[in-house]
Amino acid sequence: MPFSAPARPARLRRAGLLLATALLPLLGLAQTTPAIQRLNPTNWWVGMKHHDVQLLVYGPQAGTLTYTVDYPGVKLVKANTVENPNYVFLDLSISPTAKPGQVKLVGKKGAQTVTRNWELRARDNASKGQGVTQADLIYLAMPDRFANGDPSNDKFSDMADPNADRANPFYRHGGDLQGAAQHLDYLKDLGVTAVWFTPVIENDQPLTDEGGNMRSAYHGYGFTDHYNVDRRLGGNAAYKAFVEKAHAQGLKVVQDAVYNHVGINHWTVKDMPMKSWLHQWPSYTNTSYRQQPIIDPYAAQIDRKITQDGWFVPFLPDLNQQNPYVANFLIQHALWTVENFGVDAWRIDTYMYNDLPFMNRCNAALLTEYPKIHIFGESAVSNAIDQAYFVRNKVAFPFKSNQPGGLDFVLEGGMLAGLKEVGGKDATGWDNSVQRMYQALEQDAVYEDPTRLVTFLDNHDHNRFLSEMGEDVAKYKIGLTWLLTTRGIPSMYYGTEILMKNFKNPSDAEVRRDFPGGFAGDKENKFTAAGRSAAENDAFNFVKTLAQYRKSHPTLHAGKLMQYLPENGIYVYFRYDQAGTVLVATNATDKPAALPTARFTERMSGFTKARNVLTGETLADLKTLQLPAKTAVVLELQK
Repeated sequence: MPFSAPARPARLRRAGLLLATALLPLLGLAQTTPAIQRLNPTNWWVGMKHHDVQLLVYGPQAGTLTYTVDYPGVKLVKANTVENPNYVFLDLSISPTAKPGQVKLVGKKGAQTVTRNWELRARDNASKGQGVTQADLIYLAMPDRFANGDPSNDKFSDMADPNADRANPFYRHGGDLQGAAQHLDYLKDLGVTAVWFTPVIENDQPLTDEGGNMRSAYHGYGFTDHYNVDRRLGGNAAYKAFVEKAHAQGLKVVQDAVYNHVGINHWTVKDMPMKSWLHQWPSYTNTSYRQQPIIDPYAAQIDRKITQDGWFVPFLPDLNQQNPYVANFLIQHALWTVENFGVDAWRIDTYMYNDLPFMNRCNAALLTEYPKIHIFGESAVSNAIDQAYFVRNKVAFPFKSNQPGGLDFVLEGGMLAGLKEVGGKDATGWDNSVQRMYQALEQDAVYEDPTRLVTFLDNHDHNRFLSEMGEDVAKYKIGLTWLLTTRGIPSMYYGTEILMKNFKNPSDAEVRRDFPGGFAGDKENKFTAAGRSAAENDAFNFVKTLAQYRKSHPTLHAGKLMQYLPENGIYVYFRYDQAGTVLVATNATDKPAALPTARFTERMSGFTKARNVLTGETLADLKTLQLPAKTAVVLELQK
């Protein structure tokens, strides 16, 4: 999630009062001619397992009409009116025998009749919901900052933020889905198998709030219309075309989902269906950003409520997922997105702030419809017990999550802390460095399946990995070796492979700079070897060599993991299966080391030689391994 707690403008400090009275102007609409302006979901499909659909109908006085549906196989079960007469929620049941076509909705009030067609489509045979596994390498990019393929959609004068200027870090820069599609070959060459974009859904948000605070929405986390991809990225057609092109090239697509909140300009916030659509407070209440009250068996209820029902920031209204209409709206949108665009996996923003029973219900709906889909949420915690709470686990928690995976903040913390100590000057320091990696993995017993966690070294909310390492390329290479050889589904942030750097200070925009070469007028094109420096090509080729090997060798991406206690700054683990064995040995000291291998007989017995995956060198004698200082070695063992 890309925000930190901001100063609260005066209008939003009064949000509880204003939102509570948002419906009062509707009292003057009694003479308005009824009309239907929106239907959500915008369509559905025949043959879906989820065949009971709650259709949100919106327009002036739409909720005052009496509705009928006359279409074979579609039954209007109930029309649910709510506080706001501009809304009605129609419960529709779609029979397995229903055929594709235009379902006519008829609403009547006295002599007035309003009709609107709602489409039932045939499901296509395109792949969707394939999921991601340890066989994949996910590449996380911000579409606005990656590549610009269509300058004509950079900005629109009728949007709340009409600006586009690459010289301003807070403005839109013009990157789009067409631009990203033009560089899929680059990602395939690198060894990437799945692309994850920060949210692509419309963010028609103002650049600043009423207090003058910068609130740019180029990152995508403030939705304003769930059923429209942002037109500055190319719109729905461009997203569908991107997914189809990615699939044609053997790449998967991860959707970034946000359930916890919407943007302050979301159309359902500007004219709410009911007061309980959002979490309401007597005065503005921010979340505490602390997960402990959710998990703590002794926590006070008010602390839990503030964590989960408090707003993330004032300009992101907090959805009340205990409201059944909100829950249905979000679940149906999730299913609609997978079916409509064909995405393969589902990353969930700010997972732990959501209503967790709702999350279980939503996860179950996706998994029922798409059994292979992978779902992994963001819960920024620092210990394994807390992280396990939000995923399928082996702990006797009173609440049991059904989330298959999650972003592995615990392993990220262990890797970064350990890497910072690599090259220590004493034995204690050496052991502490690699011990942190070992300990993070040692706690995997709490998860039902730790291999479904998504591992990472940085992302759009964190300092860039190279900068965290003090621009020490040796530490950078060790970290990437760990990322691409240990358990889990690795995710890499765009530009890491070409040594992009920076800290979040003074702003998040510093770690979200444009990919060089993705925009017209760029002086350098890092998408090509000719445009990269020698150091950048070395880094790119390092990642490529390891990623491509990992991709083509199931032993490395799906084999079992066995690790040995670190000793004297040296950490050894194995990935192994019936087909082969790969040894990864890290020398975290600042001096070369000779490593006798007799201790590892359990995994090395029967092997007489090895190939160094990163250098291609053949080792004819495995009795003692020579490990350069501050280096991780990857060896494919051979008989």
